[in-house]
Amino acid sequence: MRVAEVYRNRLLAGILSEESRTSYVFRYDEKYLSDASQPSISLTLPKTSREYHSDHLFPFFFNLLSEGANRKLQCRHLKIDEKDHFGLLKATANYDTVGAVTVKSVKEIK
Repeated sequence: MRVAEVYRNRLLAGILSEESRTSYVFRYDEKYLSDASQPSISLTLPKTSREYHSDHLFPFFFNLLSEGANRKLQCRHLKIDEKDHFGLLKATANYDTVGAVTVKSVKEIK
């Protein structure tokens, strides 16, 4: 299982995990969830204590990825399969993203 921490304005907002290529889970961090002044990271992922499950990378996170020639170049340079959306997200969304959300790699859990 691959895991990434999701930050909003440098504050840990939650954990995104890829349990398999067809199973993704996002859950908010308890501290972030309990802070009423912090908004949800996306309209499609409102703040709640329940986990979100998807059979593909959540569209919100997928849209943080580059497209076209830039994506091909990143994948070639980083030696990541173009279809490995989670791997590319972990490698490229840790800084300089559009908006307030960043994704930081966490060691894999076996």
